[in-house]
Amino acid sequence: MRPRPARWFELLVARDDTTLALTALASTGAVELEARRGAALPAAFADLPPLLARYAELYRRHAAYWPREGLVPSRVPEPPVQALGRALAALERWAAEAEPLIRALQDGAAELAQVDAWRRVFDALPGTPLGADALAAAGPHLQVRLGLLPAASQPPAGGAALVRMLACDDASAVLAVGTEAALAAIEAQVLAAQGGWHAAPGWLAASPCANHAAAGARRAALQRQAAELRQALEALHRRHGLHRALADTRRLQWALDNVRGLETGRLLCWITGWSATTPRVLEEAVEGSGARALLRHPAPPSGARAPLLLANPAWARPFEIFPRALGMPSGDEADPSRLLAVAVPLMFGYMFGDVGQGLVIAAAGFVLRHRFALARLFIAGGLSAALFGFVFGSVFGLHLMTPWWVAPLDAPLAVLAAPLVAGALLLLAGLALSALGARWRGELGHWLTADAGLVACYMALLAFPLMQAGHRTGALGAAGAGVAWFCLGRGWSARSARAGLTAAGELLERLLQLLMHTLSFARVGAFALAHAGLSAAIAALAAAAGHPLAAVLVLVLGNAVVIALEGLVVSIQTTRLVLFEFFARFLEAQGRVFRPLPAPPSPLQES
Repeated sequence: MRPRPARWFELLVARDDTTLALTALASTGAVELEARRGAALPAAFADLPPLLARYAELYRRHAAYWPREGLVPSRVPEPPVQALGRALAALERWAAEAEPLIRALQDGAAELAQVDAWRRVFDALPGTPLGADALAAAGPHLQVRLGLLPAASQPPAGGAALVRMLACDDASAVLAVGTEAALAAIEAQVLAAQGGWHAAPGWLAASPCANHAAAGARRAALQRQAAELRQALEALHRRHGLHRALADTRRLQWALDNVRGLETGRLLCWITGWSATTPRVLEEAVEGSGARALLRHPAPPSGARAPLLLANPAWARPFEIFPRALGMPSGDEADPSRLLAVAVPLMFGYMFGDVGQGLVIAAAGFVLRHRFALARLFIAGGLSAALFGFVFGSVFGLHLMTPWWVAPLDAPLAVLAAPLVAGALLLLAGLALSALGARWRGELGHWLTADAGLVACYMALLAFPLMQAGHRTGALGAAGAGVAWFCLGRGWSARSARAGLTAAGELLERLLQLLMHTLSFARVGAFALAHAGLSAAIAALAAAAGHPLAAVLVLVLGNAVVIALEGLVVSIQTTRLVLFEFFARFLEAQGRVFRPLPAPPSPLQES
């Protein structure tokens, strides 16, 4: 249950191979870099920003036309500035030759949009005063324009131009005929409404059939032209080595974004940090990169604070989300994830006890488990709710079976009392984990001389209401002994009688807090009763529906509301009990979180 520290590693690598080695380490997903004290960013990296600014300008202008797949970085050792300079030279040579092709692609795309816009209105022209023949005959003083507006837009004011609105699929078409000056005013209105504005094509004919045929032919020609231009761009990509140039540039950008300091000399670089995996995995990654390097795993430097890792079996890992909500347990604090893997589903299931609803929640969690990390919690919670459905005899809010224990509304006090007992046991487990942490810190003796008295007093007060009248005096005596134990232990540790008196006030505060937190677990029973009451109300409404189909509809809708509403409320209450009542006993979560180096922009592959 104790978090384990990450392993320190040191990699001595040829300076020109630094980027290769960093990429290999990051590809494992299990390395956090930490430069030794006094290390700064190497001069070779410090010279990269001006070159990357040139790359950013090329990216802004041409990224849409660069290849996105098959980017393979170079595996030849090379200084970073030299590698980036070579990549930029290739990109700039490509840009000089690609500019005419890109302009032709952009012009073709604009004309294709114009063709498609006109094709959308040809079928709407018959029956309007502006037929295809009238449009084709316009000119030279009268011009024809087509605007496409969002469907709910207001029609533009025509002014001196003739304007007709046409319904066109999911948009409104605006046909306008007039002088250049009159059409300019309409164009401004269309563009202000986020619409498109298109001139009349040169192939516009008097016959609708001829227009359809001409538009189809022109569209096919533009698509062939675009395909040829893209093939020409692909040839330029290969000729100028764009796939390697882009991969090298992105890898250097990634290194500059993620590396804060490295020790370097004239020939060598020293990469240091923490690893969350076995030495063999790092060795294989470095060897596969081709970097000239030596890897070793010595003891960490004096004063270094290792990041911590939680080591839980697969069934407990989803419940790590609770301690991680506070941070990371420190090296002398217990990781409660395995205990929570039992306690959290039991609390959730008790409050949501229903066979049918629990199975629905578990099924939803199973379907969504790969999309949302939280969904895995609902698998366990749903199955627990189904189990408690048998305990309470509830199936989709209906009592279709004999309860294994009781129906909640028939025995509300018992349903309220059971979570109080379970909550007290959970708080005692938290106190035991506090003792375990004290042992790891070498402070178990101090814990036994003082805090053990608090535990004894708490247990005695818990036992007091459960005992018969003749035995309650013994419980009070045990509680008093616990008080004396705590106060005398604190006074003896501090070698001061005043410290013993001060400890009495501390004991009172902590004891009241423990008792109040114990009572907080009554909410588990209260929500179980609320769930039973809501289910009973839904069942009563279904019985009063008067028709079988109506009854089924009431049950379906009612259960859907219960699953959605109570699923949220019960999840919040369970989280609250864990974070504020349970964790307060032993967990401060001041450990250092392991933050792995982000994955490189492209995997290392054979060229």
